Amino acid sequence: MMLRSNCCISNCPYTAKQPSFLRPFHRISSSLSSGRINLHGGSAAVSSSRLRDLVFVVNPQGANGRTAKEWKKLLPYLRSRLSKDCNIKESLTTGPSHAIDITREAIKDGADAVIAVGGDGTLHEVVNGFFWEGKPVSNLNGEASHSAALGLIPLGTGSDFARTFGWKNDPCEAVERIAKGIRSSVDVGVIDHEGRDLHYFINVADVHLSAKAGFYASKYKKFGSLCYVIGALQAFMGHHNRDMRIKVNGGEWEIYPQVTALCVGNAKYFGGGMKITPNAVPGNGNLEVVVLQDFKWYDFILKLHKLYNGTHLSVHNVSSRSVQSIEVEEISESGSIYVQSDGEHLGFLPRKFQVLPSAIDMII
Repeated sequence: MMLRSNCCISNCPYTAKQPSFLRPFHRISSSLSSGRINLHGGSAAVSSSRLRDLVFVVNPQGANGRTAKEWKKLLPYLRSRLSKDCNIKESLTTGPSHAIDITREAIKDGADAVIAVGGDGTLHEVVNGFFWEGKPVSNLNGEASHSAALGLIPLGTGSDFARTFGWKNDPCEAVERIAKGIRSSVDVGVIDHEGRDLHYFINVADVHLSAKAGFYASKYKKFGSLCYVIGALQAFMGHHNRDMRIKVNGGEWEIYPQVTALCVGNAKYFGGGMKITPNAVPGNGNLEVVVLQDFKWYDFILKLHKLYNGTHLSVHNVSSRSVQSIEVEEISESGSIYVQSDGEHLGFLPRKFQVLPSAIDMII
């Protein structure tokens, strides 16, 4: 989306409608002077004489290079809007996982917020940078009252996570959210393989056909949103539904025959706007699991509109449940069932998915 010439006019304030599913929020004030925390009607105002330190993590290769161009256009407005109250640091990524390292270092150095600039892939890496060896990263000063917030300026190909909040792909609106500094805690999902290889996700993780389609789609990002269609077509070639077993919340193993795809949602959308886990809420302490069974290629064609508008839960062979954790294994143990989270390929089954409630404060 190209920046509109009039979208960054500072005398036309953007009024955000807060998503109703979020927990009670608090505003972080940067203009007070004493360095103490005051409570006003249940909201926490952090009084500090210093400017807020904001680190913007930019993926210049995002959206086939469009992110870099849009960021350059946005930067003058961002500086004019935020520099009075904030120290602005721009960090450009140079390759895979670089955003993770940038985020960890920023939090250790005491950043007030780390803002992902790009799509769901950049956001995914920044979220993973909030953790290290299974624990949240903390600033080196060890201030209990200070924690870095997560921010987002959606400028990527999909920007599916932003859809759950009703955010447009409008960077100027995102700057206004950051300027207001309102935080709300959000949940994060974590994936592990036999208790190791921890990986975090904030949007949707998925297994089998959809994960395979995402793996192929990542190779065609130069085609924009069309990459998801190309990825799905390629994934269907040679696809076979597989029998799986799952364990929910540490209970008994259950058999799910002929699984086409299994999706674990902390938020609602993936694949360029598909409302795959429509009941997921990134602030309720649960994950929504949607399982598609015994789907044929023509089922996707006939029911694609339902998958996009979130009405597919009424379709035969589609089930949904709310969980705190779910373990997924393939019965035949072929080692070929794809797993991804937030569009990033993570390997193959088996995997365990679980929720970390209120894991991160997010600027909303």
